[in-house]
Amino acid sequence: MSSHRPPQADAAEISLSLDQGWHCTHCFYRFDRAALSRMSSTETATGCSQFLELLDPASSSTQRLQTSIVSGHKADFGLMLMDPDPLVIDAVHQRLLASKLGPALHATYSFVSISEISEYVPTPQQYAERLVSEGETEGSPAFQAKLEAYEKREPMMRRHRLTPDFPTWPATCFYPMNKMRQPGENWFALPFSRRSELMAEHAKTGMQFGGKVTQLITASVGLDDWEWGVTLWARNPQFLKEIVYRMRFDEASTRYAEFGPFYTSYVASAEEVLKHCLIAA
Repeated sequence: MSSHRPPQADAAEISLSLDQGWHCTHCFYRFDRAALSRMSSTETATGCSQFLELLDPASSSTQRLQTSIVSGHKADFGLMLMDPDPLVIDAVHQRLLASKLGPALHATYSFVSISEISEYVPTPQQYAERLVSEGETEGSPAFQAKLEAYEKREPMMRRHRLTPDFPTWPATCFYPMNKMRQPGENWFALPFSRRSELMAEHAKTGMQFGGKVTQLITASVGLDDWEWGVTLWARNPQFLKEIVYRMRFDEASTRYAEFGPFYTSYVASAEEVLKHCLIAA
């Protein structure tokens, strides 16, 4: 009987790292109060120490780690982790479950995605063409000033999307989303030029919240149940409501967006999570 084996891949092709960008995972947990009540004070104290050590961003094995206190019943706290290696990210989750507090931790939701540069983010050449389509005269002082400004901020935009620093703004929100694939409302049946036009309109709405809200869109097509994950950070919770409400009037949302569950939380240290959830004094 012959054995069917996959062809040997070149060693350079075997890697969990991405060509560009990082892996990203959102994890949400709930404390099991009944399980906690059965733990001794020594076990609880040891578990809390391990919890603090594991979720210290300064010593974390991951490139990025942020903890937050979740509002509502969906979870007690959440983690957002990013790293070039997805197993480094998952190791944090596994070490939490294996800790002394592990028997009292229930994972309630997770979302796996990767950072990317959206196909709708224009190159400098595409941006120049957009300026002309919006009425600017190619080569004019105003045209050159806008183009040069875009060329200067494009590298920063790319870095923010691929390997972002997490804002310390207090309010944060995560939700997954899809683009519609229904008869008459199929986003993927639209020509690229129309999709790009709709996303440019969507981006303009978001720009009105500069200095109030920042966002990260990560791709989960082929990786999770939804196509994209949206993470928002805001200076105040009211801005989360305002930006989502305003952007839903854009055609890219009104006709073509489908939203999953929303997880609203507040950025906090691991120590603050334990105190808020009454796990540690």
